[in-house]
Amino acid sequence: MVRTEWAIFEEDYWAMNNALEDLLRSSHSQNVILIDRTGQLIAQSGAEVTFDILSFASLCAADFEANYQLAKLIGERDFSTLYHQGSRESMYLGKIAHGVVLVVLFDKRTTLGLVRLRVKKAVETLDVVITGLYEKLEYRNEEYDTFDASFTKEAEAEIDNLFVD
Repeated sequence: MVRTEWAIFEEDYWAMNNALEDLLRSSHSQNVILIDRTGQLIAQSGAEVTFDILSFASLCAADFEANYQLAKLIGERDFSTLYHQGSRESMYLGKIAHGVVLVVLFDKRTTLGLVRLRVKKAVETLDVVITGLYEKLEYRNEEYDTFDASFTKEAEAEIDNLFVD
């Protein structure tokens, strides 16, 4: 299931935020971004960026999806991580539960090895948070999707009254 909008409970917000802050600090990265598979920005931590972060999130999601298709072509189920190295800046992307993607932006002040190590821990933490959030949202949707019989009967009667000649 892809979320078209994110409703994040306070405890989940803080759990995600704490995981991102811990990753940012422990990996000596510049920025960490959490996006969903449609490119929606879920959370972000780190220095203020100088680019359009919403466009960046969309492109990261598209990058991950393109690499998913490449993986399928060569017989892999998917690629759980992606790495892009630039001359000054690099980015590391890791797959989390339910198609959520963690993006880490870093420069020469840290190493790929340290980023990979810290991302692994963060993904484990965020997997639990995201999975729990999806369970809460599914329960919440079920709760709102069901109406008792009397409400349904009254609503139908009201609609019928609206269209009476």
